[in-house]
Amino acid sequence: MLFLYNTGIYFYTLFIRIASLRNKKAAAWISGRKGLIQLIESRLYKNKRYTWFHFASLGEFEQGRPVLERLKSENPELPIIITFFSPSGYEIRKDYALADFVFYLPADTRTNAKEFIRLLNPEMAIFTKYDYWYHYFEELHKNNIPLYVISGIFRKEQVFFKWYGGLHRKMLKWVSHIFVQDECSRELLEKIQVRNVTVSGDTRFDRVAENILTIKKIPLIEEFCGDKSIFIAGSTWPEDEKLLHYLVKKYPDWKFIIAPHEVSDSRINELKDLFTDHITYSAASVRSSEPGNQQTLIIDNIGILSSVYQYGKMAYIGGGFGKGIHNTQEALAFGLPVIFGPEYLKFKEAVDLVSLKGAISISNAGELESAFLYFIANKQSGDIARNYIQEHTGATRKIIEHIKFNV
Repeated sequence: MLFLYNTGIYFYTLFIRIASLRNKKAAAWISGRKGLIQLIESRLYKNKRYTWFHFASLGEFEQGRPVLERLKSENPELPIIITFFSPSGYEIRKDYALADFVFYLPADTRTNAKEFIRLLNPEMAIFTKYDYWYHYFEELHKNNIPLYVISGIFRKEQVFFKWYGGLHRKMLKWVSHIFVQDECSRELLEKIQVRNVTVSGDTRFDRVAENILTIKKIPLIEEFCGDKSIFIAGSTWPEDEKLLHYLVKKYPDWKFIIAPHEVSDSRINELKDLFTDHITYSAASVRSSEPGNQQTLIIDNIGILSSVYQYGKMAYIGGGFGKGIHNTQEALAFGLPVIFGPEYLKFKEAVDLVSLKGAISISNAGELESAFLYFIANKQSGDIARNYIQEHTGATRKIIEHIKFNV
């Protein structure tokens, strides 16, 4: 099985190299790893032991951020290194102030893992939710370096629980402690004799709860909103936007803010063509036209969506017609009931909120309109959303207490 794993890593890297000829994200993945081990060696301070946080992408960074920031606040001198697998995380957080260094994670080969761990000599390693890398986990284990997985979520369909998942089960045995989001995950791990597990909850709840306490106003958004009711659509894809177009046309008294998952020129142009009565955030910023006169504001940058939710009455979360919905918690924290497509069952908070009537899953434009009207008529849905977030905070404290006690 290890041979197949190594072969998979090789062909994945080869595929990314081919894709990089046409795809900017793939090109960034490749260019960011050129001479990476040498770069790391030249920049790290010798004889210093770092706390290593690894994140697959930006979403996992926001999820693990409360733990990182709590550790740093309690020990300001703690040296921290962050690695990212994806360019979408690295490019946005490469200058993150609380980290000594931010790097891409070198591809998971035995040689890379051995060199990286030797250079880094970490005090501990903390991985958030996803990204299980065989050679890195093995090297940490060989060097008796504590490895923690936080905000883990497990489902019976995953490879860990298949007859052919021996290699991946071995990885889990190398983890010092796994902090999972729910009891179901703990029970699944128990069945494969992984018992170093604590049900701590999801650290993202702590992050979004903190966000609403420190949120800053965005004057440009306020000017666009005026005294209108605002519907916010976050992390959308074309399949989502086709349904939203129906709602925008039918309810001209509402204003809509749409933040697509990707903000490439081609995607923004698609939105401009679909929502004709629009203004983009960048155009409004330079005052090429006045915000407030149009029905739709298109967010054509990254990084402000979590703050934009403060202006909404309800939200639509994209991705539910693809691999799965994106982050609902940022909207829920502001008391926005949420609507999303049918692919949501992998996300515990979404399943919970549907049962509580703080969220509605839809499959077509008619169901979208019905959900829209339901939330207009049932104002308590917003309170359900807000209360759910508050009731599920506290994961960060549980994780920090365990780490401090066992290090």
